[in-house]
Amino acid sequence: MADYVLAIDQGATSSRAILFDKTYAIAAVAQQEFTQHFPNSGWVEHDAEEIWTGVVATYREAMEKVGAGANDIAAIGITNQRETVVIWDRKPVNPSTTPSSGRTAAPLMFATS
Repeated sequence: MADYVLAIDQGATSSRAILFDKTYAIAAVAQQEFTQHFPNSGWVEHDAEEIWTGVVATYREAMEKVGAGANDIAAIGITNQRETVVIWDRKPVNPSTTPSSGRTAAPLMFATS
């Protein structure tokens, strides 16, 4: 029987995974920062692969802390910064751009292939 709810919080500077138990108490937390790239003045970019590997690493770490496996997860909730843009063609085509860069106006994800 599933004992946990997994929350994935994708922020502007880090990925975080939180496991809640049946009483909604926090059972485990894991967090990993990712690199901020500043290619030009006022621009901020992130490596989408680095974000993805950070998400995977944090949820695995949180699950390991309580000895949980996939069958122990009842549901997964995801929250993100909503303004980041990444174009994917099986792999990211561009670095993600964020609102502080002034290059994004709305949430947008493209996938091809």
